[in-house]
This record gives sequence, C-alpha cells and structure tokens, in this order.
Amino acid sequence: MSAQPTQQPKVSEREARQVAEAAREQDWRKPSFAKELFLGRLRMDLIHPHPLPPPQDAARGEAFLAKLRDFCETRIDGARIEREAKIPDEVINGLKELGALGMKIDIKYGGLGLTQVYYNKALALVGSASPAIGALLSAHQSIGVPQPLKIFGTQEQRDTFLPRLARTDISAFLLTEPDVGSDPARLATTAVPDGDAYVLDGVKLWTTNGVVADLLVVMARVPKSEGHRGGITAFVVEADAPGITVENRNAFMGLRGLENGVTRFHQVRVPAANRIGPEGAGLKIALTTLNTGRLSLPAMCVGAGKWCLKIAREWSSVREQWGKPVAHHEAVGAKISFIAATTFALEAVLDLSSQMADEDRNDIRIEAALAKLYGSEMACLMADELVQIRGGRGFETADSLAARGERAVPAEQILRDLRINRIFEGSTEIMHLLIAREAVDAHLKVAGDIIDPDKPLSAKAKAGANAAGFYAKWLPKLVTGPGQLPRSYAEFHPSGHPDLSVHLRYAERTARKLARSTFYAMSRWQGRMETKQGFLGRIVDIGAELFAVSAACVRAELLRTTTAHGREAYQLADAFCRQSRIRTEELFNRLWTNTDDLDRKVVKGVLSGTYTWLEEGIVDPSGEGPWIAEAAPGPSERQNVHRPIR
Repeated sequence: MSAQPTQQPKVSEREARQVAEAAREQDWRKPSFAKELFLGRLRMDLIHPHPLPPPQDAARGEAFLAKLRDFCETRIDGARIEREAKIPDEVINGLKELGALGMKIDIKYGGLGLTQVYYNKALALVGSASPAIGALLSAHQSIGVPQPLKIFGTQEQRDTFLPRLARTDISAFLLTEPDVGSDPARLATTAVPDGDAYVLDGVKLWTTNGVVADLLVVMARVPKSEGHRGGITAFVVEADAPGITVENRNAFMGLRGLENGVTRFHQVRVPAANRIGPEGAGLKIALTTLNTGRLSLPAMCVGAGKWCLKIAREWSSVREQWGKPVAHHEAVGAKISFIAATTFALEAVLDLSSQMADEDRNDIRIEAALAKLYGSEMACLMADELVQIRGGRGFETADSLAARGERAVPAEQILRDLRINRIFEGSTEIMHLLIAREAVDAHLKVAGDIIDPDKPLSAKAKAGANAAGFYAKWLPKLVTGPGQLPRSYAEFHPSGHPDLSVHLRYAERTARKLARSTFYAMSRWQGRMETKQGFLGRIVDIGAELFAVSAACVRAELLRTTTAHGREAYQLADAFCRQSRIRTEELFNRLWTNTDDLDRKVVKGVLSGTYTWLEEGIVDPSGEGPWIAEAAPGPSERQNVHRPIR
C-alpha cells in the first residue's frame, strides 16, 4: 500500500530560487545571438545571411499548408465556435484525419515531420480561422506529450505513444496548481513509489486540452526515500486512468472554445515505465520543452497581426470622415503604419528564431523567450489599435454587426483572444526575470560568488580574481565598435532602397550601451540586483527591441534577394526600426529616471490599508468564496466532465 501523500511543501524565497536555478540549463554549448547581444556584441554572423529551410522541407510544408488552408476555409466556422464556446467534434476529427495532430511528430511515427518554421506557419493559419483551435493544436504539440518524449523519452516510450499522438490522441501538459503558478518549488501533487509504479495524488489547474485529452504530461513531486532521489518528475499518464476526474471546464474572457479544466488525481497508478527521464528532472524537462515550445504563441500573434492589418486596410479605405478616408488622417494612419511595420518585424523574429531552432546550430533559449515576450505584448497593442480604428464597430461583437446588416468583423474578439498570450507559458513579468537571468549569466559565472552571502571568503576572493580578469578584457570592448564606422553593414543599403545599415549601426552601439548599463547596475546593487525587477524588465525590453531590429533588417535583405517585394520589405523594416528606436530611447531614459522606489512605498501603503478610504463609494460585484480554491488531495466529489473525442 502506498504512503499517504505529503502536504504542499513550505519553502523560503531562497529555496524557491534554488529550485528554479537547478532546473535551468547551466551551460552554453552553442552560440547565441541574443546572449551576445546582452553582452554588448552584435553577432550578425549568427543570423545573416538569413538561414533557409532545405527545399524538401519547404515543399512538404507548403503542400500541407495548402490542405490546411482549404480545411480552414471550408470546415471551420470560427463564429460558431465563439457562440457555442466549443470546437465541434467533427472539426477536431477532421484535423486528426488531416494529420494536424502530428505536424511536429517524425514521419516514422506517423506524423508529418514539419519543421518548426512550417509548424508555426500552420498555427498562424489555423489560429486566424479560430484561435481556440490554434491553442488546442499548440498545447498538444508544443508543450504536450510529443515534445518532451521527442527530447527526453525512451525509444520504447516513443514507439508506444507517438503513433497515437500523431493521428488520434490529444495530449495536455499539467504543471500549474491552484496555489502554484510560476513558483514550482511549492508543487503539491505527489507521485509516491509503489513497487513498479507511482501513485499520483493532487489537483492541477488550467489544464489546457485537459477536458478532451487522451494522454497527459503530469509534473508531480516524488518524495525522497531509499532508492529514490525524489524531486519534481514528469510522467505520461492515460487520461482515463482510474482515479482521474476532470472536475470543471473553465471559461475565459477569450478563447471561448478552449478545452481547459481542473483535473484531480486520487490514488492514480502510473507505471514506472511512463516516467520521462530520471526522478527530479521534471522542471528541466518542462523548461527545455518550452525553449522551442514558446514559439507557437508568437506564431499565432503573427497571424493576428496579419489579420489586423487586412481589416485596418480594408476598413480605413472605405470609412470616410471630413471628406476623405480615415486612413488619410494622420492620427489613424500612424496606427496603420504601426500595425504594418510591427507585423513585419514579428514575422521576422518568428521565422529567424524558428529556422535557427530547425538548424540547431545556435542555442535559442533567449531568442525563443524574447519572441514570446515581444510577440504577445505587441500583438495586444496591434489588436487594441484595430479596435480604435474601427471605433464603435470595434467594440461591437461580430454577431451584432451581422444582425444589423454589416460585415461580421470580430475585432473585439481578437483583442480578448490575444490577451491570454501575455500570461500563457510564462507571464510577461516572469519572462522578464527568466530572460534577465540568462542575460546576466556570464557575469554570475565569474562574479556570482562575490555577491552570494553563503559563500566563504576564500570563494569570494577567488571569484574576485576571476572577475578582474574577465572585466579587464570585456569592458574595453564596450567603448568602440562597428556602430561608429559610417560604412559598417553597407550591404544593408542597396541602391534605391531605404538605408537599413544606419539601424544596424544603432543596434551595435546600443547593445554596447545596454551591456554597460547592466554592468553599472550590478556594480551598484550587487546582491540586491535580483530585486530590481523594474530595471531588469526594461533591460530585457531593450534587448527585445534590438533583436527585432536585427531580425527585421535581415529579413528585408532576404526578401530583396529572393522575392519581388524587396523594396516594400525595406520600407517596412525602415519604418519598424525608426519606431523601435524611439521606444528603445524611452526605455533607456526610464532605466534611471522612474518611480520604482516611490511605487514600492505606495504598495506598502496599499497593503497596510493606508488608502482604504480611496475605495469608498463603490459596491463590489464579486461573489463569495476563497481567493484560492481548496486543493487538498482526496477522492473527487464532483462529476467527471472528461469527454475524449472519437
């Protein structure tokens, strides 16, 4: 008989950070453009010339996109999914027949074997037809069972599960719990060893695809015991196993067709053969999976940007005010320019990151994180601008527009649907911290012991010597560079085209300035650096802008040499770079001129009740109940709403 599951562990802030640190990839075995960027080096040789997929991969990808486009146009009714808050079973079965469940699964397991580039193009396409379907396919393949098995699974596990996942079975990823979000050190779901199996107990929240899933990736804590190292561990679990109950199908402000639920495990036996990797490797598996898995979100953001541009163009050319189309009024035109230029840049960031993922020459953990962060933030801004351009019609639902005889444009829906991307797979705030940690990794490797209060004086002395040598070589390189030479990056100023070389010179100079700012902050705050989340967030945002500028320029040059749209691509890249440079300078100004200290004082006042008088004069429409639902282990007392699709 298995032991009783343990209660949620109590961990300090330091212990929680240690768990997160142990889960991240410690070494850099391959070069990284973004890592070099944060160190003040614009390594254009890592991204230019723009890498391209092999012809056979492109041909296979284009063939599938043609089939998927036909399916989207003839079989998917996005308005119906929005009204009924459900993807029809026949649509999901049609996607299975099309092979859409196996886009990222190798051909030898029955999948389509698409590259990351074409997988993302497929998600952008299907997501434009229905964001809920895009989310279903992404959760299944980007973070669900296929990806961790591909990287960490045994051959027997791949042979057993991947053929199912390629054609018939939907998967889900279960990490979050009612009281555990971005701090997995407090994970309460347990997997207690019992002979040749583990016994799972616990509750998982926001299990995307969990309502309809056939297979689950579950993160659970294995207690440390004799013969078991313990720790957070990953398991493949059959969704219909005895003791699993989907207790609720959650509803959200957007993605109304999302099959997202609350899943309870009570004494669920899972064969030891279904464990992915060793005990204690669960978080590392999750983070490694997300390195490329995160690229699915910016893919759908790119699709949303393209749709926003299409609607803005069509609407603004026919809607007249004061004697001319609204597009010709500067206030509206600036919004259209922002949408067009930003869509171009987001696609540049996505395609570049995805192609680098396919080639596997570079470490793209920072690039993928930046793509997710930047794409989710900018897509929300673009959708908001589209709603503003549409005016009252932007706030009106598509069904209401159709009911009174106008085109059913779901502008308000796209804004609601996109909003979750700033939270999914790492909120913007968590992404800032994750990227900042990777960005300062080189500094911590040589000087981390100096600011670590637990290290002895001998270790601090050794670190001081190492740091002195590192900075003696590194700091002088931040003084001058190619960005100060007028002829640098001359290939980005072809005759008759806008001059993009000036933007790359700016990026090179600014990368060095960014590195100097980071070094100064570390010298100033030392061990308190990790608490300066406002500063770190701005550092990361500057890096994101510089990455987007570099990607936009490289993509424009690729299109100039391979398509008939080179001149237009250069115009869009030029517009984006100029817009980005303004944002970058504002971020630099806010590094040192901000209200961070005052904000902390105000927060203390708010939490202590100092300003409760400000809340007077309202009624609170919130219902009764606890802020966080009780998630004690035990048998379920609710009806199982799990509904596998056959």
